[in-house]
Amino acid sequence: MSTATSSRKILMTTALPYANGYIHLGHLVEYLQADYWNRFQNMRGHQCVYICADDTHGTPIMVKAREQGITPEQLIAKSYEEHVADFKDFQVEFAHYGSTNSEENRILIEHFYKKFKDGGHITTRAIKQLYCNHDKMFLPDRFVKGTCPNCGAKEQYGDSCDVCAATYSPSDMKEVHCSICGTTPVLKDSESIFFKLNDYKKYLEEWIPKHTANDVAKKMLEWFNEDLLDLDISRDEPYFGFAIPGTDNKKFFYVWVDAPMGYMSTTEQWAKKQGKSLQDIWQDPSREIYHFIGKDIARFHTIFWPAFLKAADFKSPNHVFVHGHLMVNGEKMSKSKGTFIAARTYLNHLNPEFLRYYYATKLNGTAEDIDLNLEDFVTRVNSDLVGKITNLASRGAQMLKKKMDGVMTSMNAQGNELVLHAHAKGEEIAKYYEARDFIKATNEIRALADKANQYFDEKAPWKTLETDPAGTKQVLTATLNLFRVLAIYLKPVLPHYTAKVEKLFGEKPYTWADSQKILLGTSIQDYEHLASRIEADKVKAMVEESRALNEKIAAEKKAASTSAKPAATGAAVKTEDRNAEKSSEITFDDFMKVDLRIGTVVEAEEIKEADKLLRLKVDIGGGEIRQIISGIKAAYSAEKLVGRQVLVCVNLAPRKMKFGMSEGMVLAAGDGGSDLYMLSPDSGAKAGSRVK
Repeated sequence: MSTATSSRKILMTTALPYANGYIHLGHLVEYLQADYWNRFQNMRGHQCVYICADDTHGTPIMVKAREQGITPEQLIAKSYEEHVADFKDFQVEFAHYGSTNSEENRILIEHFYKKFKDGGHITTRAIKQLYCNHDKMFLPDRFVKGTCPNCGAKEQYGDSCDVCAATYSPSDMKEVHCSICGTTPVLKDSESIFFKLNDYKKYLEEWIPKHTANDVAKKMLEWFNEDLLDLDISRDEPYFGFAIPGTDNKKFFYVWVDAPMGYMSTTEQWAKKQGKSLQDIWQDPSREIYHFIGKDIARFHTIFWPAFLKAADFKSPNHVFVHGHLMVNGEKMSKSKGTFIAARTYLNHLNPEFLRYYYATKLNGTAEDIDLNLEDFVTRVNSDLVGKITNLASRGAQMLKKKMDGVMTSMNAQGNELVLHAHAKGEEIAKYYEARDFIKATNEIRALADKANQYFDEKAPWKTLETDPAGTKQVLTATLNLFRVLAIYLKPVLPHYTAKVEKLFGEKPYTWADSQKILLGTSIQDYEHLASRIEADKVKAMVEESRALNEKIAAEKKAASTSAKPAATGAAVKTEDRNAEKSSEITFDDFMKVDLRIGTVVEAEEIKEADKLLRLKVDIGGGEIRQIISGIKAAYSAEKLVGRQVLVCVNLAPRKMKFGMSEGMVLAAGDGGSDLYMLSPDSGAKAGSRVK
């Protein structure tokens, strides 16, 4: 990837946010870093176009619309408005923001499908799926509910358990029923349409290392130790999406097929505004194409998507930039703790530029997770952005304007040397921006701010206003020139902040080249407030509001689920089931039968074929090592668990699972998925000790 200053043509995209939920601070890790990079490229004089859209299809959209008593179209329209407003208020600047539920996307996916068929890359075969005889339809995963085969939690969806995070097939569940009518479904053959992914195995093995980072390529190529499985690209009705041609509207394209095509269809919508076609943009050999995505969806973007593009004779992206997840206070985001924070909840309490700045001090262009430590967030913003950088302008500009005539004159030798030093850092900082290594960029900017503040404090211009006005002006002129350079370097991160700086100096919107200028003999405008310190109470209030919001959403979801349960006349509801909650109580003697012990994790590995499972080897004392398969991958990485002490139920009957025998259960609490917390003993506890 070139860092030359000659003009480049760039198209960049970010993953499409799903239309059945709100934008949260975890999402913003991606959209903000991409926005920094987009703004930087345009400041350098390049033609950079930032494209995104809502991902609108699939069963979850149907389920949520049904819960709210509205149509899927109404749901995605509402989400679209909310998402656009959140992005705008966080100063994310898209060239165009679209939707996958567009005519352009429908035409495009049909074009892809025809190319797949014409190339011999489509096959069909019957698979067994659950079918509801009452509603006369096959049941997608989210239209199936039952008891989790792993932990016994009731009323779980047909693909995964919200309690223990286990993944499974709907046919593995107990007490399976249709979530619409409550009747027990049957297994029935249904013909599915598959994309023959293995046709592109050799191509992908060569493509992946050239278009992803080394660590990402190594991880993705683990899938290539054996043949790639065919990808089921069809879903039976009912399904909210695009019907597959030739199926009489009985089958629909799987959401993960048409979602990445949203990059192209949204690009086409933007291209039409420019009087151009999709081919003019996407197929332009001189245009660079980049995808920004999270590591959880790397497989879709580095295996499935490039294979689709190759099969349809479209250009593939130059590079897929993969980033890590967001931790909050060193842990996965938690709804129960209030750290699963919606973008709008944040905006109700804090300035968006504070988060923009903080994320920039954390992101290094790799797939490493970053941590939003709320205490550090307050300290760093108050110390660096407000106390060091903004302080230069608020003190220097107000002194020059209010105490003197507001005109910048010349600089003394020391001040001139500092400004030239700041200029000399421009290309180094640009190199860090180009590499998306925003930590290093902000570190250099902060170091320049330290030098500027040291100069200002040493010269103490407030003491020489009366005795040496000419010398005072020289100090203020140098200080304000230094601040101006810092603001230009920060413009990709703080665009609205820098717009106020442009107004202060009476200048046009800054380009990167403007950082090399020196202002002498320039009159400044009245100082406009740039940033205030964060009050810790506002952060606390934000967390409390977040906790309340998520409790409300959970309650509404539970109420919707309860109200959707069938009456006795509509399904085979057994009388004794009505007392299920009461009969689930156990006696103290029953509880004492549970053997809970302290264990130490000695080995941990991901189960590559499962999205949510880890395979643990746990020492439960006495030299006994148990293998436990646990659905906690969404909350914990394998490497961080080794050596950790956990609580284990050791007298749970062993269970043969698809990926091996599980000989116990590791205890965790939370709502499921990423909101899980393993229960751990106090430090120093001995493996094998029984919990009493």
